[in-house]
Amino acid sequence: MKSVADHLADCLAIVSPLPAFTVTLHDAVGTILADNVRSLVDLPATNLAGRDGYAVRAADVFGASAAQPVKLPVISEIRADATDAQSIIEGACMRISSGAPMPSNADAVVPIESTDQARAEVLISSGVEPGANIRMQAEDLQAGSIILQAGVRIGSRQVAMLASAGHSRVMVHPRPRVVIMSVGDELQEPGTQARRGRVFDANSHALASAVSDADGDVFRVGSVSDDARQLRDMIEDQLVRADIIITTGGLSYGGGDTVKDVMHQLGDVRFDNVAMSPGRQLGVGRIGNTVVYCLPGNPVSALTNFEVFIRPSLRKMAGHSHIHRQSIRARVLRGWESPRGQREFVRAKVLGNPRDGYQLEPTGDPRRPLITALSAANCLAIVPEDKTEVAVGDELICEVLDR
Repeated sequence: MKSVADHLADCLAIVSPLPAFTVTLHDAVGTILADNVRSLVDLPATNLAGRDGYAVRAADVFGASAAQPVKLPVISEIRADATDAQSIIEGACMRISSGAPMPSNADAVVPIESTDQARAEVLISSGVEPGANIRMQAEDLQAGSIILQAGVRIGSRQVAMLASAGHSRVMVHPRPRVVIMSVGDELQEPGTQARRGRVFDANSHALASAVSDADGDVFRVGSVSDDARQLRDMIEDQLVRADIIITTGGLSYGGGDTVKDVMHQLGDVRFDNVAMSPGRQLGVGRIGNTVVYCLPGNPVSALTNFEVFIRPSLRKMAGHSHIHRQSIRARVLRGWESPRGQREFVRAKVLGNPRDGYQLEPTGDPRRPLITALSAANCLAIVPEDKTEVAVGDELICEVLDR
């Protein structure tokens, strides 16, 4: 039987970061930057007023106070959209708006609330130090300096940086295109009338959400027949738009399950029994340039296997440097028996904090794949293969599911 570590290694070995290309800032959101980016401009481009007020020479208002205000003539007014260069003379000031370019010779801004706000001659009731209330040229960004490094995930904050630095397009690794299909004639779409002998297709919906959370672009096919010809046709139709195809179900040893036969006809896909619980029978391989992962049909098994094997692989393909979820150690509050020779991934709730430590408790019977337990869990508690009794107080590694 194949180990979890070996199957994860095979899943990761078959993928590599997708080739980078240039996209607009809007399309870059959620992708990984492929190259370092340098600023095209200084930001600010020149010294700017940081407050509404009066541009002055600090020496001209030295010692000003409410009891002994300094009176200065106001020789001009500068707005934020001003483009003409201006200069003040000794013993004078200019009224200035926040964000407006500072006149030459001025080295400070007196806030408007420290004045009588006059427009001809202003009374200044507070002195300022040189540099006060000024945004200095290039204090934020300097032209030619690296502003974002390769490997950064682009979100709204990074878009603000890129746009401020003059970039409208960047080089990124694209999000993997992932096709998801649930295989089985017994499946029906949620929202339809429940029928005898049928079950609702939870897997394609759940996996589509999981793929989106892992920064993949999802194409949910939904349920597909067990019929070999229909299944083969559907897979072939999806190859043109898929970097990854994920199937779920159709892996039983019964005669009606055809996934293995169809995959062997189409490409090089290997199926193994993996020493884990839940899950076990899994497939990984390629059809042409498309990576294929085959998961079992039980929703708890499928989602657990996705977290352990496919999510890290998808994030590697997307260009992430950190491909695994955060893990913490937690002490068990309620014990259970674990299967010998299998790595067990238990749906659990972890509570606590870094200072006082963490505790965990299963959200259901660990030996039963209950969707209610998975829904209530915020982590997967990992029991090693050689441990058959999990006792109160034991410490386990927990893979945190909630961000």
